[in-house]
Amino acid sequence: MVTKTLEKTKKLVWPVIDSYLKDPVYPKQFSLKKKYHKETDFFWKINRIYPERKGKYLRPSLVLLTSNALGHNSKKAILTAATMQMSQEWILIHDDVEDKSDYRRDKPTLQKLYGNELAINAGDALHIIMWKMISDINNPKIAQEFYTMILRTALGQAVEQIWTNSKKKQDQDNFIYIIDSKAGYYTIAGPMRLGAVLAGATTKQIELITNFGLHLGRCFQLVDDILDYKQDIKEGKATIANTKGLKFAKELAKKEKEIAREIFERDLKFLSQNPARKQLAELIDFILEREY
Repeated sequence: MVTKTLEKTKKLVWPVIDSYLKDPVYPKQFSLKKKYHKETDFFWKINRIYPERKGKYLRPSLVLLTSNALGHNSKKAILTAATMQMSQEWILIHDDVEDKSDYRRDKPTLQKLYGNELAINAGDALHIIMWKMISDINNPKIAQEFYTMILRTALGQAVEQIWTNSKKKQDQDNFIYIIDSKAGYYTIAGPMRLGAVLAGATTKQIELITNFGLHLGRCFQLVDDILDYKQDIKEGKATIANTKGLKFAKELAKKEKEIAREIFERDLKFLSQNPARKQLAELIDFILEREY
């Protein structure tokens, strides 16, 4: 059922993303001359590579399911979900350059295909498109959510890179700080907050969703780090799994899983509309029960 939910999100969201992957109407003084069409086409070819590879669409699914579970269903929810996915595309491009990664979604990373310079430029282009999409949502509260979520994510990435460069041994608190900045906020709490804001959730409801996202995000990232154990060592990336050991990471992931499940059952009963609540629960189970 989880696969069907994610595929349904892709069918709703991808056409919206695709509609933004093109040139806008430029002022006539800056219109594109035919002699440069080859370069322009190549620019868009590079820009489209990561979006066209798609992904699990976990984050946009969380946007839509949270909104729907609160009884809200609108075109702006789909556009917001598409914007969430677009944000991931440019972040992944830049992350792959910083981490010197070789593969993304089972294919060579953009910088492996075309070099760092064009990869960074493609990330910049998708970043620009993301802000156009946010503008088109035309909701100041949603714009503020994206601003705080993505800025905290960038901060987390920067601190992680600083610590990687320093090669100093990090303690558990430092690792959790990075996990919370990225997976906790960006992967889980942020998308769910977007859906809740669209649906007109109360401040208290959004606070409860955020607390849930914090713990589910920790579990999500810990499992990722366990699965990527060998690759992270190869890339020189320090994680709880490869510094504290796999056993320690698994025990911590189990602890966070139990907390997240308890919060969902106890505190998030207001996410009550079906089939969205059932699909959301299935998606959460998928995140919590992934095999190591």
